[in-house]
Amino acid sequence: MPITVVAAIIQDADGNYLACKRGEWKQSPNKWEFPGGKPEAGESLEDALVREIKEELNTDITVLRQFDRSTTGEIDLVSFVCELSGEKPQFSTDHSEMRWVPENELSKLDWAEPDLPALKRILIPFC
Repeated sequence: MPITVVAAIIQDADGNYLACKRGEWKQSPNKWEFPGGKPEAGESLEDALVREIKEELNTDITVLRQFDRSTTGEIDLVSFVCELSGEKPQFSTDHSEMRWVPENELSKLDWAEPDLPALKRILIPFC
């Protein structure tokens, strides 16, 4: 049975996407991903995402809509389009690096496999 994980697709006012790099200590080290995490028992996917972003990035988000859901290996990744309702994050407690990346540079990053389906939908929205 796959592990459900939620991820936030967040753009800043300039249209750049928030990408976070997995630390050396994690599975798939040094791979890029959309920030998020695992829901706790009894927690909705949206509530889990709001909590995870608050814990990892020390900011608040509003979940707008589900964007993609796909299973890759052991991960059932549910990604949501979100907007910042708090300050623009400056650091991540759960990642070795974070960047605001223009859409035309997203494909230059080495992404974690579970994030690839959502990334492809961003880059090729009408396929």
